[in-house]
Amino acid sequence: MDARQTAATDQARAFLADLEDALAPAVPTAHRDDTLPTQTTIGTTPPVPQPGRPPMSQRATDASALMLSAGVASVPIGGMTALVVYALGQVDPTTLAIAAAAPAGLAVPILALCRFAGRARQVVEAAPPVHHHHYAGPVDQRTVTSTARGLVARSRGEMKG
Repeated sequence: MDARQTAATDQARAFLADLEDALAPAVPTAHRDDTLPTQTTIGTTPPVPQPGRPPMSQRATDASALMLSAGVASVPIGGMTALVVYALGQVDPTTLAIAAAAPAGLAVPILALCRFAGRARQVVEAAPPVHHHHYAGPVDQRTVTSTARGLVARSRGEMKG
């Protein structure tokens, strides 16, 4: 074997050794405990549900609070509607349908305006800050006029001041 073949063989052996190291089974860095909560090693008491709301994401918490608020806000509207229906006695079903649809008809434009205001606020917050530059000193008030006419034009600027 000549020197070039020996060097190529050494490189191939080094490559194969690196490949075997890369494919070797990895040392575990985590442990998963598959025992059930009732099979705990300390004591025999099962877990107890904690009081309060269950843990949720911030978005789910916000949506839940919004739904609760809307539910509470619907109680006075429902009560007023019940009083109006009771006071009117027998009313035409068409009139009742229109009266029931009126709050929803008013809610749609209000929700649209709220979304528009939210988007407008996002646009204002995303706008770059305004920089004002104030300079002190004399201002050059000369006027420059120039004329350029013709196929081959020559600019002649005149300064008046």
